[in-house]
Amino acid sequence: MNRNDASEWDGRGDDLRVWVTVPTYEEAENIEQLVRGVRVAVPAAHILVIDDNSLDGTAEKAEALGAELGGIEVLRRPKKMGLGSAYRAGHAVGIARGFDLMIQIDADLSHDPADLPRLLAAVEQGADLAIGSRYAPGGSVPNWPRRRLALSVAGNRYAAFCLGIGVRDTTAGYRAYRASMLRAIDFDTTHSTGYGFQIEMTYRVLGAGGRIEEIPIAFTDRVRGTSKMSWRIVAEAMLLVTWWALRDRVLRRDRVDR
Repeated sequence: MNRNDASEWDGRGDDLRVWVTVPTYEEAENIEQLVRGVRVAVPAAHILVIDDNSLDGTAEKAEALGAELGGIEVLRRPKKMGLGSAYRAGHAVGIARGFDLMIQIDADLSHDPADLPRLLAAVEQGADLAIGSRYAPGGSVPNWPRRRLALSVAGNRYAAFCLGIGVRDTTAGYRAYRASMLRAIDFDTTHSTGYGFQIEMTYRVLGAGGRIEEIPIAFTDRVRGTSKMSWRIVAEAMLLVTWWALRDRVLRRDRVDR
């Protein structure tokens, strides 16, 4: 499930339409650099910024970029509703409009838009989901505190062990999906947020027989703004993983044995 040598996406054919969902909350300092980076990496991509009522002018900056560059729109939401909710909303709009390749990327510049062509190449070459992976061979997390890195690695190993999957970076948020796979897994029926959402989507893709490729990336911690991650989000993810493992690997097996 690891692919180090994915060639860069060459954008063959105008029929492969790329949709990019960017959730934001208080990202005025970063949104312009992120959006311009996406536009350089994949010029024809359509970008949807989903803003959860930022008070720092994030939505206004994104709308100004849309007026300048075109192909950028903003969905304003009335309150902070979480990453999972934002991605469900963004994917739903993109699929309804007939886009083929669905990208999700953080607005805090932790995800380098220059890696987009490699993720898209993996999907174009047959993957149903390409993950920008910190923990695949060749991936890295520069300058993370040891405690945070250890917690992240342990969480991913726990998820992989409990769910019986071979993905190294189940919590990664930098992703490219084939739209047909999103439809197949009924993504809009997921309920989790944060890390839990990423794990649940990975688990569903594999459960549907989908092919996952992990593309190594350097995950750079934000340099502007403040992190939105909390212990509540981490705890939610671990509790969900434990429940899914119990439900699918213990309870269902017990019913079969009876």
